[in-house]
This record gives sequence, structure tokens and C-alpha cells, in this order.
Amino acid sequence: MGTTQLESVPEPKYWHLKTVLTEALDSEFSVGEILPNERDLAARFGVARATLRQALEQLELEGRLQRRRGVGTTVAPPRVGVAVGTEQHTWPGAAGDAWQPADSDLTPPPATVVAALGTDADEPVHTVRRTRMSHGQQVATELLYIPAASVPGLTAIDAPSGAARARAVLRELQHLSLEGEERAVELGSARADDAKELDRLPGSPVLVVTTRFLVQGRTAALSVATYRADTCRLTFGESAGVEIHHDPEQRAS
Repeated sequence: MGTTQLESVPEPKYWHLKTVLTEALDSEFSVGEILPNERDLAARFGVARATLRQALEQLELEGRLQRRRGVGTTVAPPRVGVAVGTEQHTWPGAAGDAWQPADSDLTPPPATVVAALGTDADEPVHTVRRTRMSHGQQVATELLYIPAASVPGLTAIDAPSGAARARAVLRELQHLSLEGEERAVELGSARADDAKELDRLPGSPVLVVTTRFLVQGRTAALSVATYRADTCRLTFGESAGVEIHHDPEQRAS
């Protein structure tokens, strides 16, 4: 059997169309402007609507376009720069933390979280919900799971409800001596609740950053943060921290 040289493989139609659309976005459209509907775009560029959708989906994944409920497809602003990792390990809620606490409740977590925390399946844990804003828009949402054993001094009086309860849980967490963090990043799809908070369609691409906070060799808390993939780009620097850059010209090598 012969081998196919990479150079001889024709470029997919949608990929070529993506290049053409990128040039049009740069020269004809401004940030926030609504694109014509799919039928008109397909007619303009002489392609099938299926090919057009593939190209639009790729541009959305790259952060050039945004699909907004009730609005349509718009030209996206530059990707937002948000640091999600630093050289020094700190607890969530420490001074300088960019996350805003929204709520907290005490409920049994999902099975994947139970396995990570090493708790019993029916054991309630503190679930703190937080949001992250940048440049005036919400770019991420977080669920922070904290076993009751990690915050033994917390009382009902300290944590009445809502954001005040969340702050009380985080405040108590600071009493532990943090040994280190383990972080993993993966590409996922927005669940219905995350999509609503982030103003995205369910199933839209998101970046999921999972962080384990370690104390005496055990996971004392687990963070699952969901970032908008259309507005955020993650890179890994020499510090091993994770940062998100907004300049689309600065690509990771």
C-alpha cells in the first residue's frame, strides 16, 4: 500500500471557509455586531449550510464568535485575561482572591466528588458557589466542595445563609495548613445550569479546571471551576500556574 503525503491532502471546505470568514470578521464587522443569518451567509460564500455551521462552530471555539440566546451570532470581544494559578498556594477566599461567593449549602456531593474527597456516599459536604467576573462580564462559575471535617469550628450562627454562609465556610477553611494543590484542566460542554449563569447555550464549549487542596496527604477541599471557552484561553507558564490571556495574537507555543 502507498502512503498519503500530508501535503497532498486537500483542505476541508469548512476550514477554508473559516479562513475566509476570519478575514471578513477582521475587515467588515466590529465587536458585538450580529452576523447575517446562516441562509444569507451560505448564499454569499456559495457553500452548503452544513459546511457553514462547521466553520462557525470552529470560530466560536477559537473565541472569534459568540452565540447568544435570543440574539444570534455576534463578533466576540478579545479573550479575557484572568489568572487562575499562582506560584504560592493559597486557600480559596484568601486575600486577593478574585472569586465572589454567592451561596453555600450542606448536601451530599456527586459520586465523582465523593471519590476525590474520600467521604461517605451519603455524607453531606459544604458546597460553596462562587462566580468570577472580568472586564465587566462573568467568565466563570465554581463549585467548591468542603467536607465538614475540614471546617469543624463552623456553626449555624456563623453561617446563616447565602453569601454570608459561603464566606463563613471559606473563613474557617483558612485555619488549616495548606500543603499543596493539584490541578487538572480539560475541555467540556456547558451543563444547563452553568450555561445559564455564563450566558451560553447548553453544550457550548467550556474549560473545566479541577483543583484539589491538600492537607496532610488528603483532599481537604475540591474546586470545580467552569470557564467560558469562547472568552478564555489557558496557558502554562514556568511557575506551573495556569493563566488565561485575552490577547488573541499571543498564542501558546
